[in-house]
Amino acid sequence: MSPNLESQIKSQVPALLLRRFFGAGRRDEAKHLPRPPVGRRRVFVQTETGCVLGMDLDRGDNAHTVKRRLQLALNVPTGETSLTFGDRVLENDLSFIRPDSPLLLTRNSINRSCSTPCLCPVSEDFEHKDYSSLVEMLGCTISCARVQRLVDDVVTAIRSGVDPVPIGSGLGGSYYFRNISGDRVAIVKPTDEEPFAPNNPKGFVGRALGQPGLKKSVRVGETGFREVAAYLLDHENFANVPPTALVKITHSIFNVNCPVNGSSPAPPHDPKQQVSSKIASFQQFIAHDFDASDHGTSSFPVAAVHRIGILDIRIFNTDRHSGNVLVRKLDGGGTGRFGCQTELFPIDHGLCLPENLEDPYFEWIHWAQSSIPFSEEELEYIRNLDPMRDVAMLRRELPMIREACLRVLVLCTIFLKEAAASGLCLAEIGEMMTREFIGMEEEPSKLEVVCMEARRKLAEWEPYSPVVEREDMDFQFSMDVLGQYSDAIRSPRFNGSGLKGYGFRNPLSKLVESIDEDNDDESDDGRSESSIRSSERVPSGGLKLPSSSNKSSGSSGNVHALNRSADEQLPSSVCFVRLSDMNAVEWSVFLEKFQGLLKEELDERATAAGQRMKQRLGTSCKF
Repeated sequence: MSPNLESQIKSQVPALLLRRFFGAGRRDEAKHLPRPPVGRRRVFVQTETGCVLGMDLDRGDNAHTVKRRLQLALNVPTGETSLTFGDRVLENDLSFIRPDSPLLLTRNSINRSCSTPCLCPVSEDFEHKDYSSLVEMLGCTISCARVQRLVDDVVTAIRSGVDPVPIGSGLGGSYYFRNISGDRVAIVKPTDEEPFAPNNPKGFVGRALGQPGLKKSVRVGETGFREVAAYLLDHENFANVPPTALVKITHSIFNVNCPVNGSSPAPPHDPKQQVSSKIASFQQFIAHDFDASDHGTSSFPVAAVHRIGILDIRIFNTDRHSGNVLVRKLDGGGTGRFGCQTELFPIDHGLCLPENLEDPYFEWIHWAQSSIPFSEEELEYIRNLDPMRDVAMLRRELPMIREACLRVLVLCTIFLKEAAASGLCLAEIGEMMTREFIGMEEEPSKLEVVCMEARRKLAEWEPYSPVVEREDMDFQFSMDVLGQYSDAIRSPRFNGSGLKGYGFRNPLSKLVESIDEDNDDESDDGRSESSIRSSERVPSGGLKLPSSSNKSSGSSGNVHALNRSADEQLPSSVCFVRLSDMNAVEWSVFLEKFQGLLKEELDERATAAGQRMKQRLGTSCKF
């Protein structure tokens, strides 16, 4: 499918740029494209429906001028909108915005729609100012060297008429990009084609960028930078995460559900589809034989399983199932990095680093390798981890990452270091992070219980002040967006009456089954405060926690997923503890309390384990 430049263009980039993109004889694009004037910074603004515009920022630019340019170039309404960069809402001062940063334009109203036109270039001035190439990396200096070679191969192939191939599996839009020989070299996942995003090609739509996604603490459109974060945090390629970067990429293969001028959308991946610019994760394709779900785990190297598990613990991975662990067999008698004939490669990290502690999923908990103690090399790696250094690195490489995500990283790294030092194996650490279901109720994990107790001690350290709550609301979801999260949990203090949250979290692996269930929101939302209070329970550990009750199911029959809104498709969730609503001083005190309580918990666990061992030995040694 070669681009037809003679046909009428309805695109997300101007015709001048298309001629520049696909012009013959330009082997080195960087040498021929004009550069922004000295003193300007180039950024990429994305609307909540997925449209992307590259522009240069002058020293005097502010949010209003950026919106005005966006309105002129894309013909999109900018009234009652906010320009955001991660947690920050941009206004007058844009001096801290780094070059090649992605910004997001969102509506202030909660009632969003996908009816906004995606892109309709009308400004001739814009045609001379967007200097985008076919594939352009956004920030991330660490990953540039390895990924840039792949980018060059992809650009050369596209100009030679080698088109990408859409991937049919999964809930989101993803594509194999190839080199000039037709070999797969990269997997590209546009942020606006994620599950529930506006341009999802598989029918899972209904939410705007920035709203809660598959996991309510991972927003739609933000899985891409999490993929990059996992790669950046895999120091020395310890766990084998493939090289990953965030890019702005342009091609007609991408899906657009909201075409220009309200015309009917073309079928997904139709050759006549309009050319689209997307912000996407760009990851090296790993040649493999199968994934872990298609092969017995007994042949997996112990060290490889441990290294993937160590990474998953640090980034609080909520979706480590066997399908996102690739397996490569080494035939011909060859051996891999651990002297075995199989190599493992972890992929799909878009649901790591949530903004709140949720229920993680670690498939390796059930593998025998995770019950083997850590090696001295692995323990040394864990001891050398520095969460504060990791936070500084992510702020530098991914400045759009939210503060709440960084706090989860710090907390989980501290937890890993303390648990490993106390002698726990990988399976035991994973189990302490995993919630249990008792009947139909969801109990907090051991990690969450320690966090809740630390929050209680923090509340005793400083009396509750409503001023503190207002200061840090930038790090929280709005009350309208949070849905099933409890009002009590939104507060920065847990009062003595316990938490009044409710809701039942279906595991992600059961998402497709949950789509076919009708939920009656009004029957639960209409409960009185007294009825909620009566459902509270006290689990082991003495902390009073909310009841997690199932919503009643409707009797109207099954409805196909494509005809359901995202609100109906999303599984409900429960949040036992928040990290985002503390100011810097409170966060520091919380970590101090958390570490003290964690050591006590680990000591008690070790003592109990020793007593059980002594009892077993005493019984077995009787003659």
